[in-house]
Amino acid sequence: MLPKRYENVGCHPPVGPPPQLLLVGAPESVRAARAYVREFVAFHVPDTGERRVDDLQLVVSELVTNAVRYGTEPGDSVLVVLAVTGTRVRVEVRDPVRRRPRFRVASQERDRGRGLIIVDALAECWGVADRPFGKAVWAEVAR
Repeated sequence: MLPKRYENVGCHPPVGPPPQLLLVGAPESVRAARAYVREFVAFHVPDTGERRVDDLQLVVSELVTNAVRYGTEPGDSVLVVLAVTGTRVRVEVRDPVRRRPRFRVASQERDRGRGLIIVDALAECWGVADRPFGKAVWAEVAR
């Protein structure tokens, strides 16, 4: 039993989904990231419109897909980080490769090359930041 002075000193477990989710660098992680965004936003910013939640899910889907395809090797992980500001939700996806994403010309022959175009269309702003072990690709979507 703890002495009275140590009871209720502000150590309480967090409530709701945490701001970070570590995922294996594999295609099935894209679905998990979408579900995580929906749950996080529903709990932390429940006044977000359904259309914006759909936009956030699409943005995280594209960023995680790119991280898995181009930023990981077998055994690597990706980290999804969410943050809420007054008017935006920030999505950040970290992977262990420093190579920066780039726009590709869309093609009818292949089903790739549209991810960053989609992110650019839905986000208020987006960018890439170098990290000590890789990079973070981030986007901010209006609530």
